[in-house]
Amino acid sequence: MAPKYKLIYFNLRGLGEPIRFLFHYGGIPFEEKRIEFGDWPKVKHSYPFPQLPILEIDGKPFPQGASIARYVAKQVGLTGKDDLEALEIDSVVDTIIDLRIALAGFYFESDEALKKKKKDIAVKETVPSMLSKFDARVKENGGYFVGGKLTWADVYFGAVHATFNHFVGENVIAKYPNLKALVDKVQAIPAIKAWVEKRPVTEF
Repeated sequence: MAPKYKLIYFNLRGLGEPIRFLFHYGGIPFEEKRIEFGDWPKVKHSYPFPQLPILEIDGKPFPQGASIARYVAKQVGLTGKDDLEALEIDSVVDTIIDLRIALAGFYFESDEALKKKKKDIAVKETVPSMLSKFDARVKENGGYFVGGKLTWADVYFGAVHATFNHFVGENVIAKYPNLKALVDKVQAIPAIKAWVEKRPVTEF
């Protein structure tokens, strides 16, 4: 019998969206529980750690978004042909996460002076440095991050780049044609395209 999956996350795309993309890509049914920010303080201590996303597998909760995404990617055959390729894919995903952390670091900063300083560094230094390297990598690998074929690194970036756009306030991949083409390919996958067209409208 197939496992029963339940994804618990905020009512956002955010860190839950790569997991949703992977489930839909693989045609794996899953239930969703979306939690509003205002309700989170009342329920967060009922979970393994006070953080989301969480994936329940047959009722057992597992935290950490990247670990969950990697698990689902393995179920749908997007983790690489061997351990070395899997390491390469994981390193790309971890770097994408580093970029998200840098952008979230200024977006959620409450001190306006510090927010501006952090944003200047992120937008003027971190984003162009990392995205130019990503763009070159995709070009060198036949339009994908690793091995000239679709992996969960591509799906992950295709899911989270819109959040980067929201944080920065502009299309961060507009100057990077290979990344733009990659995102277009991911979002043109029929099952992912169908999800994007019907998913709830949220802030990011």
